[in-house]
Amino acid sequence: MFEIRVICEPDDADRVSTALAVAFNTGPVRRYPTRDGRRTRLYVTADHRPDLEAWPTPDEAYALAPNILCEIGWTAQTATDTPFGCDLGREYWLRKAAVLDRIALRTEDEGLTSDATDAAIEAARQLIAHDRDREGGCHGTPYRPEHPATAANPRGYVRQEYAHWAKTHP
Repeated sequence: MFEIRVICEPDDADRVSTALAVAFNTGPVRRYPTRDGRRTRLYVTADHRPDLEAWPTPDEAYALAPNILCEIGWTAQTATDTPFGCDLGREYWLRKAAVLDRIALRTEDEGLTSDATDAAIEAARQLIAHDRDREGGCHGTPYRPEHPATAANPRGYVRQEYAHWAKTHP
């Protein structure tokens, strides 16, 4: 266990407290003004989080997935059928991120360099943003969209969410 002290602008205090709570197991945050009264001092007792759990492997995540061509067709058809300006929905973002991850995995396995990895990461970030901005929908076990491990491994988050989705959706 350790003590963290942060000096920040008063408007940033809530954001800093939230970030600390995401990164560590924290106790209550104590707030005091600095001596000049212009900034805020935050004191919080913290402890390291338990070791991170492993993300599902691609084989585990995509064991129940349809073939890549079917998924490409589904995402293209869904994008085409959705009226402009309407939300495509979580299933679209999840399946798009998953199929791009699977394509990137194939090119990486073959030792090829392509834009597939970048496209997979960007699609994963879109899913994470969708999950972060909306209530419910994500499985979030072991990692929620706002967890630092998710930011560090967005494709791992896609695999986690797809593995759960594939088991619970026909």
